[in-house]
Amino acid sequence: MLALKLTLVPLFLLFVSMSGKWWGPSIAGWLAGLPVVAGPILYLLVLEHGPAFGVRAATLSLSAILASEAFNFAYAWTCRSRPWPTALLVALATWFVAACVLSLLPVSPVWAVCVALAAVLFGQSFLPRSAAVAAGAPPDRTDLTGRMLAGAALTLFVTALSGRVGATWSGLLAVFPLLGIVLSVSSHRAHGSEFVVSLLRGMVLGRFSFAAFCLFLSLALNHQDPTTTFAEAAVLAMFVQWCTKRIGKPGSHGSTAVPE
Repeated sequence: MLALKLTLVPLFLLFVSMSGKWWGPSIAGWLAGLPVVAGPILYLLVLEHGPAFGVRAATLSLSAILASEAFNFAYAWTCRSRPWPTALLVALATWFVAACVLSLLPVSPVWAVCVALAAVLFGQSFLPRSAAVAAGAPPDRTDLTGRMLAGAALTLFVTALSGRVGATWSGLLAVFPLLGIVLSVSSHRAHGSEFVVSLLRGMVLGRFSFAAFCLFLSLALNHQDPTTTFAEAAVLAMFVQWCTKRIGKPGSHGSTAVPE
């Protein structure tokens, strides 16, 4: 179990981090919408606490799309006039307020879907726009190592606290904007605010696959084997991600710049 906690999320983060080098910031943001962090964490929570715990955590993770979009919204607008430490502090404070509100709301798949959909529509409509193009370098070894260590630390943190904070906050913390932080800050430092805006706008389209993943878990975990359920949820997420790519064509418009 410890080996899974230390390797699953870091390997996914490595892939997403390098995707910016290969395909540009919009694709990197689009891939960041996949459950590359929350998915493994939710799986570990189910293994440790059972399907019922996992259902509630997955439902909260679905509604936590609102908190993630709140983070992106706050960072995107703040970074245009402030340095990255200020933008990060504002964005984290906004995420925490949103998460606290979500922890007090009813827990149901229908409610979570409505909240997530409203968040995605809001982000798509009101995030600032950018046509930035930059020829960036891939993240160096130190940067990549830091991201992977952060992923492992978040996994250990959430799974260690899950017994104390319960399924509600476990689900919310599973969607802590780790990818948003590492991609936004490193991109902001290397390429500036317009690049970050392009990256964060790319994340909006990826929310649909994440929502499909969490919704499937919340509906199916109590009815079949957890490993089978997560495998089916992952296939569904990839299918939805493929559909959104076909519809939105994120690589064909907006920025084609390369993140960190």
